[in-house]
Amino acid sequence: MEAKAEALTAAAAVDEARLWSRQMAMAEIGATAKGGVNRAALSDEDRRARRLMVEWAGDLGFEVATDAIANLYIRRPGRQADAAPVVTGSHLDSQPRGGKFDGSYGVVGGFEALEAIVRAGIETERPIDVIAWTNEEGGRFQPGAMGSAVFAGVLRLEDQLGLADLQGVTLEDALTETLASTPGLPHRPFGHPFAAYVEAHIEQGPRLESEGLTIGAVTGIQGLYWFTVEVSGEEAHAGTTPLKSRKDALKAAVAMVHALEELMADESDTVRFTVGRFECHPGSPATVPSRALFTIDFRHPDPAVIARIRPNIEPVCQASARGCAVSVRPTIDNAPLQFDPALIDMVEGYAEALGHPVMRMPSGAGHDAGHINHLCPTGMIFVPCERGLSHNEAENATPADLAAGARTLAACLVDLANQE
Repeated sequence: MEAKAEALTAAAAVDEARLWSRQMAMAEIGATAKGGVNRAALSDEDRRARRLMVEWAGDLGFEVATDAIANLYIRRPGRQADAAPVVTGSHLDSQPRGGKFDGSYGVVGGFEALEAIVRAGIETERPIDVIAWTNEEGGRFQPGAMGSAVFAGVLRLEDQLGLADLQGVTLEDALTETLASTPGLPHRPFGHPFAAYVEAHIEQGPRLESEGLTIGAVTGIQGLYWFTVEVSGEEAHAGTTPLKSRKDALKAAVAMVHALEELMADESDTVRFTVGRFECHPGSPATVPSRALFTIDFRHPDPAVIARIRPNIEPVCQASARGCAVSVRPTIDNAPLQFDPALIDMVEGYAEALGHPVMRMPSGAGHDAGHINHLCPTGMIFVPCERGLSHNEAENATPADLAAGARTLAACLVDLANQE
């Protein structure tokens, strides 16, 4: 890959202090006492974050638009107004006790790259867009990465509108309120063409930090599979009902989790298996539980391993039912994917040209880029996060590393936006 002079000029215009200041301003919205953020999708805090992005865009004269699922688009026009844009972005929503950088760095860092291109006086042939995708985390409404999935045609919006959060608020009502919070924005259609997409993100793992590297040129995303398991038993008196005649939903669910651990056993420690939610009803100390619910998060990069484990998840649960009825419902089914080889080369090449130590690496976490990968050439840029912590209020990254990622991103955006 040949580094282009204009691309390097744009990278040099990235301002570390300006980027950090904006990142910290965004972190104030939904800030938690322990230094993280709680910014649920389509919440008041999410709406405030969106309005802040609209304000920043207005200050620089950028065009702003939205769509029916409230994805937010910020555009710096190109010479060819109707050309398919080069796009970057990520998400502004967080986990309930999330960190300051997960997702928001891809939006704020993308905005900094866009401003750097302007400050450098560079015009591009194609427009460049920064997108804040709706509901990537899936903490309030499941599944996650919903905004990008709907945009890409993986999900239909009309099928999601009736989804409700734990308080009974539907996605449709939350969307209505969110869209009303930024009135007057033009609406774009789903699936409009992109020329290329590059997403910047903290690694959410320890490899870059442990190896003393600054940039990860992401090669793809490992397979991600979510299931909701519901176990239905029978309520009974805890003091009088013999153990052998019980249909104890909680004990059955616990047995399932133990059996799943055996199924997922992996000496290489590559399998990722998590039970992130566990419920028990009716929740009385003197009553045998009649219902238990838990979630499964299973991930692996190798299709052969996935083909061995995934079909056995439901049979393993059924085998541990202990007389209870069991429902295993898939909620996310994302196969492993590979990013565009030319974009991987480009990220690696510009990182090296800018003097940033770089390595090629897969992503263990899912991202909006996974859905956009089906529409156009796609890549990702990782920067280190302290101790690999993410989805945690202690999540941290340094101003220098964030700036290095934004510089690499700015260079890639200019290069891509000047290609035919």
